[in-house]
Amino acid sequence: MKIQQKIWSENNGWEELKGETLPGKNTIVLAFGNRFVLEREELTKEILSSYSEADVIFNSTSGEIQGSSVYDDTIALTAIHFEKTPYKIAKADITEIGKTYETGVSLAQQLNSDDLKHVFIISDGGMVNGTELAKAFNENLPDNVTTTGGLAGDGARFEKTMVGYNEIPSPGKIVAVGLYGDSIQVGYGSVGGWDTFGARRKVTKSSSNVLYELDGKSALELYKTYLGDKAKELPGSALLFPLSITTDEESKPVVRTILSIDEETQSMTFAGDIPEGATAQLMKANFDKLIDGAYEAAESGKATINKQGKEPDIAILVSCVGRKLVLDQRVDEEVESVLEIIGDNVPTTGFYSYGELSPFAGFSSCRLHNQTMTITLLGEN
Repeated sequence: MKIQQKIWSENNGWEELKGETLPGKNTIVLAFGNRFVLEREELTKEILSSYSEADVIFNSTSGEIQGSSVYDDTIALTAIHFEKTPYKIAKADITEIGKTYETGVSLAQQLNSDDLKHVFIISDGGMVNGTELAKAFNENLPDNVTTTGGLAGDGARFEKTMVGYNEIPSPGKIVAVGLYGDSIQVGYGSVGGWDTFGARRKVTKSSSNVLYELDGKSALELYKTYLGDKAKELPGSALLFPLSITTDEESKPVVRTILSIDEETQSMTFAGDIPEGATAQLMKANFDKLIDGAYEAAESGKATINKQGKEPDIAILVSCVGRKLVLDQRVDEEVESVLEIIGDNVPTTGFYSYGELSPFAGFSSCRLHNQTMTITLLGEN
């Protein structure tokens, strides 16, 4: 595996960070960028022209990760040349199909093969139900195939997200990369670090990823009570108080964060499902636990790939916009904590998202997460 990394900023233009010369073919280019920057077609067309023989995947972010640093208003570009690993890319437009699960089934079926090892997904973050997307891949791929990835972001604006494959990025797109064969080795980890607080409440009215009531009362009004003066900044301010959702006494809780609100219906739309009958509890930030969560995710990912007798050649980090807002000036610390585990010599890229896709440690079934640091480690034998 050979890696090339660059970053674009308004002040400095393109800066080369890791300059390996790559063959054009069998190369995937990940271009993670601020939405307004990606809307500048002269930049996206320049990337498509520069990597005309490669496969270029764009997505908008709530912050870009490159090396040990977190950036805003940039394009973090990483080109990955696979020397021994065949891959296939499938794409879909949810605005044409209309339903997340059906879209995910189509993508999974396009990629499925006896030698499929791993799927990495980049998805629109506003129109897609991440729970349904993960479910579609889980139910239509063999149990030994793992899936990771993330939902595109748009800062804390929640206006629109953009994804593109070998084209100008736009809303509604989902891109899935299938990696095949025995040469590719994959590690993954996903950990949060938030504290629960307050009463445990029952979800008494919901529909898919839209929440109406907790304990028979308006969930939106409950949020406004806790947010106080910050209620006028919804939905962005709700990132400070995600929900912990448990569907039964045995299940591991997942974290859910808000994408939008509807004052007329008094509803809140989340990145993933909020099932009726589930138990919900508010969460709040603990700075040190958030940093420790990133460290633990890296430990999990490295342990997974090390079991396969391989050190990572590249790390792709997908963290949540809510973590970035809470950590603020300390946001670099969660990336630095990852590098403490995987090593400074491993090329690192990634973005801040509206949802993270990964199995829990020790499991192969993919789940949608919010407010986590999710890590995908790739290496070739």
